[in-house]
Amino acid sequence: MYPRRAFTTVSIALLSAIPAIATGQDASQVSDPIVVTATRIPTRENELISDVSVIRREEIEQAAQSTLAELLGRQPGISFSSDGGPGSTQSLFIRGTNSDQAVILVDGIRLNSATLGTTSLSRIPLSQIDHIEILRGPASSLYGADAIGGVIQIFTRQGGGPAQFNGELAYGTYDTTRAVAGVSGSHEGFRYSFQYAQDRTDGFSNVHDSRSFAYNKDLDGFKNESYTANLGYSFNADHEIGINAFASDGTNRYDGGFGASAAKDYKNKLNVSGTSITLRDRFLPAWQSTLRIGQGVDDAEYLTDGVTASSARTESNQFQWMNDITLPLGKLLAGIEQLTQKVDASQTYTTTKRTINSALLGWTASVGANRWQMNVRRDDISNADAKNTGTLAYGYQFTDTLRASASAGTAYKAPSINALYFPYTPFVGQGNPNLKPETAKSAEIAMHWETASQKASATYYDNRIKDLIQWTETPVGSYFYVPHNVSEARINGVTLVYAGYFGAWKLHGSADFLNPKDESTGNQLARRAKQFGTVGLDYSGGHWNVGGEIVATGQRYSDAENTQRLGGYTLFNLFGAYRLDKDFSLFIRANNVFDKYYEQVQYYQTPGANVLAGIRYQPR
Repeated sequence: MYPRRAFTTVSIALLSAIPAIATGQDASQVSDPIVVTATRIPTRENELISDVSVIRREEIEQAAQSTLAELLGRQPGISFSSDGGPGSTQSLFIRGTNSDQAVILVDGIRLNSATLGTTSLSRIPLSQIDHIEILRGPASSLYGADAIGGVIQIFTRQGGGPAQFNGELAYGTYDTTRAVAGVSGSHEGFRYSFQYAQDRTDGFSNVHDSRSFAYNKDLDGFKNESYTANLGYSFNADHEIGINAFASDGTNRYDGGFGASAAKDYKNKLNVSGTSITLRDRFLPAWQSTLRIGQGVDDAEYLTDGVTASSARTESNQFQWMNDITLPLGKLLAGIEQLTQKVDASQTYTTTKRTINSALLGWTASVGANRWQMNVRRDDISNADAKNTGTLAYGYQFTDTLRASASAGTAYKAPSINALYFPYTPFVGQGNPNLKPETAKSAEIAMHWETASQKASATYYDNRIKDLIQWTETPVGSYFYVPHNVSEARINGVTLVYAGYFGAWKLHGSADFLNPKDESTGNQLARRAKQFGTVGLDYSGGHWNVGGEIVATGQRYSDAENTQRLGGYTLFNLFGAYRLDKDFSLFIRANNVFDKYYEQVQYYQTPGANVLAGIRYQPR
């Protein structure tokens, strides 16, 4: 079915090129970027107590044709699944928690669907991203509802320096094309960045197994256009204003229906956007104020044979005022937030609006070898009880290279609008307005070893989640589903991480061992493996940057009852780039080079051996 020989030849050629490259300068050593997400106060990564990692632009460029979910799924503590090919629904599981138990931010703004409770990751292309910060563990005391597993914050590309253009053209398997163009720079206090990207692919048939009721052997393609516009002006060193805008508009085909209706043409048109204005002011030497007002939109339309079958639009209006105050000992974070979600759908919901008003306090401090972090937050949710959450963390620096940390925290997830208010639909179901939020208590301990060129860490965590919401057949045999707080889960595990530079070589990898267990049934949580990991080796020297990685995942189950077993799999990926001059480079990436067949969801197809190659212009 796939051209195995051709892709194997590509992989061998790339691998054989590595030792032939002349020895270049040493690669960059392990550095410690400034991280915002972990404390909501800019902090060096090696000074944090939280379990945090950063994906930089260089790694994003190496990912090439990978989706955002695939890139995130190669990070420590995170796995993912996809209901088919490009543009399909993708789910992330941070430390084994549900896909709707994570907060996804783009430039500080939520873009999630209030009806589904998740963010449309497939509509956020890598070409628009500058870097990503990942916070693993309970974070509701910082970010409120849904942050049981953690927080992923995506930062789009910003402007700075002399005016410059950037661009990219690429072509690959499944008749995939990509075009990217942008301009950025700064001048006399102004900074600007404008980016445009167009992605298109013929894809493959999402449902590939004829045993599925939705089987339809066709091509389920995807096309998407995206834009970012980021502007800023610094009045002086203490006062600045910024405007961020992101929009992505895409259409994907998918397989649906039952029996004869599976042959119909099913499409999902989905627009995701986020806009915000931010004021940063240092009113006093010890007081930094950040005020942000923004809106996130998730606008979905489902069509069958060109006729609208259903639609749902979520507008998330957001207000944030954060204050960073330097104290005689440490720093104080004090803030207030408001999130108002409005739903406009083809179905008639009894309630279409929800507001969460929040107040939070945080304190971070370091004295000698000791570090502390404390956070508390209260969320007042309309038509529901208020939720209080907190986090307490402590770290100790034993030596210049060895430190340890321990933390405990609480978190919660608010029920989605669908779970609460989905209208009565025969042979489908209805919502339950009496649902309680899902709640979690988590604890973790970690050890970190760091030198100028190497990093290693080991983190153990234990997360207990109560009042999990499940749609259950009510009554049994009625084909009518109603959500209830019926389940409890316990997820404990260990995450091991290593990254080291050896001259021009970089060795990096992570391994996760966890037990994602439904305490109510004793079953393994659906779509989550007990073991997964990644190991990679990169070389950077002269005009070349090449490398490869192995991604492995253990067995999983596609369903909560653990009757649909999915086998484990191992994938081999390769990438290479050759710099023609300081600005132009050629690149290529080959994923699943040995054409491994595997499933992440029963009956749904995954990409076979595939390659993307192109040319990139990026002034250095």
